[in-house]
Amino acid sequence: MARRNKILVPEARSGLDQLKAKVVQAQRPEDAKFEAAEEVGVPLSKGYNGKLTSEQAGKVGGRLGGSMVRELVKMAQQNLSKK
Repeated sequence: MARRNKILVPEARSGLDQLKAKVVQAQRPEDAKFEAAEEVGVPLSKGYNGKLTSEQAGKVGGRLGGSMVRELVKMAQQNLSKK
């Protein structure tokens, strides 16, 4: 599957994938979106998912993105409190 998001720091890809897996408690980063889809009740399958509504796709992306942002903010706050 082609990646559509352009990361400004390509070296960060691995770390972001690890974070994605962490926030949904997935074993592998590739499984994170399927775990998130299951949590929100979206029938996501491997391969073509063109029959999903934009609302369903947004639920999966929102779950992943929102959780990742919360975790990054938490990490930043912890780093600031150490200084």
